[in-house]
Amino acid sequence: MYSERLLDHFQNPRNAGELDHPDIKVEVSNPVCGDTLRLTARLEGGRLAEIRYLTRGCTASIAVGSALTVLLDGKSGPEAATITRYQVEEAVGGLSNESKHAAVLALDGVKALVGQMREEKLGQA
Repeated sequence: MYSERLLDHFQNPRNAGELDHPDIKVEVSNPVCGDTLRLTARLEGGRLAEIRYLTRGCTASIAVGSALTVLLDGKSGPEAATITRYQVEEAVGGLSNESKHAAVLALDGVKALVGQMREEKLGQA
């Protein structure tokens, strides 16, 4: 049912946890399934220098959170905003129809993160 890549991200999550004193902290949820994704990040020069995630949800949502942090690492806000659902799904080796909500949750997290990055940049101007 799950790809090897998805299971690897689930069993060996990358960047799991929460940063102390992050520059950015966002949390999004899927009201239908109840899954939640929290992202905390530290910025350097307008780029994501360090990012962590916490997910409460299904296997796919946990694995996607891990893969998402790998995709986001080092990106600027505009670069992060270009991440697509297809890229998220591909990062875990694909998602079944029943698990595609995990990629949607990830993109909601990206949108919230990019919005906070914009606010942070405006606050420094």
